[in-house]
Amino acid sequence: MANMAQAIRLALHYAHKNYQLNDVFGQDVGAPLGGVFTATQGVECAWNTPLDERGIIGMAMGIAMAGQRCVAEIQFADYIFNTIDLLKIAGNTNWASYGQYPMPLVVMTPVGAGIRGSMYHSHSFESWASRMAGWKIVIPSDALDAYGLLLSSILDPNPVLFMPPKALMRVKGESLIPGEPDNEKDLKNMIDAPLGDRTEWFAKWPDVQEYLVPIGKAKVVIPGNQLTMVTWGRYVQICKQVAEKLKSELGYQVELIDLRSIYPYDWQAIKASVQKTKRILFINEDTEVTNFAEHLCYRVTQELFYDLWARPQVVAAKNIPGIGLHPNLEDATVPHVDEIYQAAKAIIQEVP
Repeated sequence: MANMAQAIRLALHYAHKNYQLNDVFGQDVGAPLGGVFTATQGVECAWNTPLDERGIIGMAMGIAMAGQRCVAEIQFADYIFNTIDLLKIAGNTNWASYGQYPMPLVVMTPVGAGIRGSMYHSHSFESWASRMAGWKIVIPSDALDAYGLLLSSILDPNPVLFMPPKALMRVKGESLIPGEPDNEKDLKNMIDAPLGDRTEWFAKWPDVQEYLVPIGKAKVVIPGNQLTMVTWGRYVQICKQVAEKLKSELGYQVELIDLRSIYPYDWQAIKASVQKTKRILFINEDTEVTNFAEHLCYRVTQELFYDLWARPQVVAAKNIPGIGLHPNLEDATVPHVDEIYQAAKAIIQEVP
């Protein structure tokens, strides 16, 4: 099975050949590196820019306003903050021009902790991004969703922020991408560049096919009837561990929802699940103050108050300026299995 970085690579190749995607660019995105996570390695239309985040976003806006599709990478989400004003303009251009100037650009930037990246390589960005009206925002949790969400993002006439979790870039998927070789070693030999001299190396792309994951559509990862857990990105895998532990140790049936899209988000999936389970817990690794899950929690309270048997809750990262380098500091900052387990258990055991 392809890992997430390979899946992104395959999607970019497919879009280049089939969607007229002619520009994939950013710091170290082109040859020879192919991105710090190798997510653009071998992509024919990938090229390198200076280390200039504002220049990268400005270039993407110009290409999009000229009617062309492009994917611009900010190497880590930690370095996207100095482009906020440009992102705001990109978000309102299609709306302000009454559709005369679509903005079919994708900004790809890896997010989150889990790689022991310390203060400058561990930020989440979805809560900030959720305030940028006009943008669509997606976060994949596995390789197949990364492939399908990226293709949908490239086809969208609006600007889309595609944020693969840093910690999942090397994690293999559980399902084959359509057209992917059955043997992962074959895929590696075809599209992974060798170490050392790469001047004569070119990717041999498999005949991958179109696979689209609709933006704004959540996925029920595990069905259940006693508690709804809503999360996204790398916490889907972590919450699966929690749900399995709750089932094996206490017999609790937890419904786990992968939101996949921060905006537009699948409110109907959340609503239907809460009306079934009567309890809900939101989990993510962005900081706890003005966290996007707080908005979801507020909406649940406002619209589904009389369906609830327990107060809705949010488990998020501590509100501190950064994440320390030592593993103990990171583990104490972002949610971990036991913290989520204890919160879930308490909600289920709360007497209505």
